[in-house]
Amino acid sequence: MKKYLFGLIIVISIIILSACSNKPTASERFSEYIELWNDQKYDEMYELLSSNTKESITKEDFIGRYQAIYDGISAKNVKITFKKPAEEKDQDDLKEVIYTFSLSMETVAGEVNFEEETQLVKENRDDEENWYITWEPSMIFPQLEEDQEVKVSSIPAIRGQIFDQNNKGLAINGTAYEIGIVPQDLPEDRDETLTELSKLLNLSVEEIEGELSRSWVKPDLFVPIKRIDPTNIELYEKVMALPSIQKKDVDARVYPLGEAAAHLTGYIGSITAEQLEELKDKGYHTNSLVGKAGLEQVYEERLKGKDGYTIYVDGSNEVIAQKDPVNGEDIKITINSDIQKALYDQINGDAGTAVALHPKTGETLAMVSSPSYNPNDFILGMSSEKYNDLANNPQRPLMARFNKTFSPGSSLKPLTAAIGLETATISAEDVKVIKGKTWKKDDSWGNYSITRVSESVENVNLQNALLYSDNIYFAMLALDIGNQKFPDGLKSFGFEEEIDFPFPISKSTISSEALTNEQLLADSGYGQGQIQMSPFHLAATYTTFINEGNMVKPFLEYTSEQKDTPIWKENIIATEHVNTILGDLEQVVHNPNGTGYEPVVKGIQLAGKTGTAELKQSKSDESGTENGWFVAVNTNDPSLLIAMMVEDVKGRGGSHHVVPKVKQVFKTFTGTE
Repeated sequence: MKKYLFGLIIVISIIILSACSNKPTASERFSEYIELWNDQKYDEMYELLSSNTKESITKEDFIGRYQAIYDGISAKNVKITFKKPAEEKDQDDLKEVIYTFSLSMETVAGEVNFEEETQLVKENRDDEENWYITWEPSMIFPQLEEDQEVKVSSIPAIRGQIFDQNNKGLAINGTAYEIGIVPQDLPEDRDETLTELSKLLNLSVEEIEGELSRSWVKPDLFVPIKRIDPTNIELYEKVMALPSIQKKDVDARVYPLGEAAAHLTGYIGSITAEQLEELKDKGYHTNSLVGKAGLEQVYEERLKGKDGYTIYVDGSNEVIAQKDPVNGEDIKITINSDIQKALYDQINGDAGTAVALHPKTGETLAMVSSPSYNPNDFILGMSSEKYNDLANNPQRPLMARFNKTFSPGSSLKPLTAAIGLETATISAEDVKVIKGKTWKKDDSWGNYSITRVSESVENVNLQNALLYSDNIYFAMLALDIGNQKFPDGLKSFGFEEEIDFPFPISKSTISSEALTNEQLLADSGYGQGQIQMSPFHLAATYTTFINEGNMVKPFLEYTSEQKDTPIWKENIIATEHVNTILGDLEQVVHNPNGTGYEPVVKGIQLAGKTGTAELKQSKSDESGTENGWFVAVNTNDPSLLIAMMVEDVKGRGGSHHVVPKVKQVFKTFTGTE
């Protein structure tokens, strides 16, 4: 019996000892807590807190504090580590231990690393003894104490600026006038003042009253109403003449060329919810400004810069982490502001577009679209009424035209001529006998025919065809070249090809029907037949006639790597053919019979080609409109090539409405005026 009792005692002792040995050590308990922390299981972390800790903070507040702080500082890759002691002392008689842990994380203000101590205490809960964590706010950040909050302040990066080739500003950081009212200074005839101000600022009286009624407003405080352009002296003087009106200088994005470069520069505006969702991981926030159009949008990533941030403890102002801002990059582009403005001044009042290139270097000198808008209005505050007027205007002033495609009309004929010469379909001396103003291939065309402007020449060679812009000659030539070689020839000039250029440019296209439809193929020879071409691309193709058959690749930004003239397409045309076509294009401008002759510009040697593109549903459609083209380059010292298109020139002289506009710009910028 004694042996039995003795054996039972031993078994019970072993069980008790085993149970005791299975109790987690303090380091194991803390490791468990660390693992939960790394997994962001804050609710389970709370269950491992000491009783005293739980009395000082509720579970809801504990969880909420971690989430609010980590979310507020954009904490990522939070990693907490704890190195267990190599040898743990006998803890049976210990009531508390202190361990050190390390924490690292990435935040909006950069990386944060720290070490901190924490205490574990032994407690008996539910008749079981175990270790629990004595939690302090300093476990989140050492600088943090009870009842203190973690705050984040931003240090905005300065947006990069855009300058032209002569370092003139296109999109710069400048100053606007903020017009405001000090309420206590309003005169007795308050309503009269506000009514007059509403007219000047294009605001309703209700909108002004709304600003004056904001909760923070006090009688002696300046209340901002609207920003105005400092260059608008007339408006400024009228506004400041009203009683109680004051102004403050405020930082603002400024577009010095205004309407003349609106579609090129674009503008910035407040980020939308959709944009924020897309860009939230790139340093954007609810108050960010982003490029909305033009180069502001194209270069957004480089212009934006990176905001700086400071994470600090509110009240004590102890800094937890700080990252200085990185200002946006200034960008210098090839645009010449003077040429940009001169082209806009010529085309303003019409719907149209113009592109200017340096034909030897490939520098893009101007990209103009009309009608336009003032991008400064978006910065200073545009009323919804004014925006709706722009958005609903049938002439689409918000749309850039220089990168869209249009029917090039007769401005395509030099390309057709080049393809004809290169494929040996014609020679410069070959003559086509053309009688009358209309022509059709044969009776299979039914009532469909091609019409030319002048029937004064019957024996038409290439020079006469370009000089008189003979549609019939080029229709015949396209048919002779054929429905395979003609499209292939256009492709050698970059048709059906995406253009490598910072500003998105629509690719020029050839109608697939022209491969099977003779009438469309014939029309394509003189730039109709559903041929579509951007003014930008058209200008680029004409550089081929200045560069010994090589087509220059236009560029927009100066880079350190760029040394030689960039070539887009090499050896498109043989030198002898280049000389032939260029000589013929000089005759278009300088021969009295040429379509580009009037007005005469003395002292400047130009080569060019006019074009009138018909836009109508059918040949018999009398209600259609016409777009007028003129592409020209100075050949004695090639430095300027302009392609201009004006819409709706029917009844206004066709392409002859465009020629004097282009020539005026050449007079100004090639030393004759």
